[in-house]
Amino acid sequence: MSQEGFWDNSEKSAKIVKGLKSLKAAVLPWTEAFRKYKELKEFSEILKEEDRELVEEALKGSQQLFAEVDSLESKTLLSGEFDGCGAILSINAGAGGTESCDWVGMLLRMYSRWAEKHEFGLKTIDMLPGEEAGVKNVTLFIEGDYAYGYLKAERGVHRLVRISPFDSNKRRHTSFASVDVIPKIEEDIDIKIEEKDLSVDTYRASGPGGQHMQKTDSAVRITHMPSGIVVQCQNERSQYQNKQVALMILKARLYELEREKKEAEVNKAYAGEKKRIEWGSQIRSYVMHPYSLVKDHRTDYETGNVNAVMDGEIDKFIEAYLRRQKEEGKGQK
Repeated sequence: MSQEGFWDNSEKSAKIVKGLKSLKAAVLPWTEAFRKYKELKEFSEILKEEDRELVEEALKGSQQLFAEVDSLESKTLLSGEFDGCGAILSINAGAGGTESCDWVGMLLRMYSRWAEKHEFGLKTIDMLPGEEAGVKNVTLFIEGDYAYGYLKAERGVHRLVRISPFDSNKRRHTSFASVDVIPKIEEDIDIKIEEKDLSVDTYRASGPGGQHMQKTDSAVRITHMPSGIVVQCQNERSQYQNKQVALMILKARLYELEREKKEAEVNKAYAGEKKRIEWGSQIRSYVMHPYSLVKDHRTDYETGNVNAVMDGEIDKFIEAYLRRQKEEGKGQK
């Protein structure tokens, strides 16, 4: 950065500055933790048993340091190629009509609150409201270091069991929603998209109406015919901007598809252990009746505090999944 002409190429310099920021974010917390450790070690060596207040202060400092190191250690689990990227998160309602649409709305709030707690940027790219309540499907950009690394743990089918607020007989209902997460890759990736392979449709953006209601067909839906992948965007100001965002998402999905194919070839021996993302193979159950429990079926981590989970407290589930993935990786080696 100190070299002459560094700032002449703004695009290149911005990438380097961003890289430096990420490196500092990884290194400085460990440096600070080690400094605190040395201070506590030196402090404990001069302590005497009768100095009760000082001993309690040292114990409190140690506990705080353990918590900090535990949190930092979880970041070492994020070593995938794109773990440091932002995330493109999609939630889709399963069978069940209004029930499933309401469940998508609840998950949307859960992930929004989680992103807020981590000070991640959040942007809605596309949303289709339910006919009576909730949301049929929604796509979000979640911006921030390691957003994808954490949220990849959420990919799969989520199951809700509760007394339905839409059922006058107060019966128990089960609803499903699928969550898909792919990395928001900033740099160019080697994926070529031929114009002839695309079917581009425009339509009027849906929404609640009012002064911001779209008056033109600015929303864009792109179908990649060879793969069957469909992406859409409606929340940008112009048709051109919507198309560019949709193409970026398509490129990321195609890259993820190729990566999964290669991974499947390498891990054929372990394919039987992997669950497909489909109805009936949920990764997590959220039970609100007849008891309160959220359980992840991949790791067996569970908690009875359903309200806290729905308020965005999902870090323990994510950490349990990442630790399990790391252990499985060691076993395969």
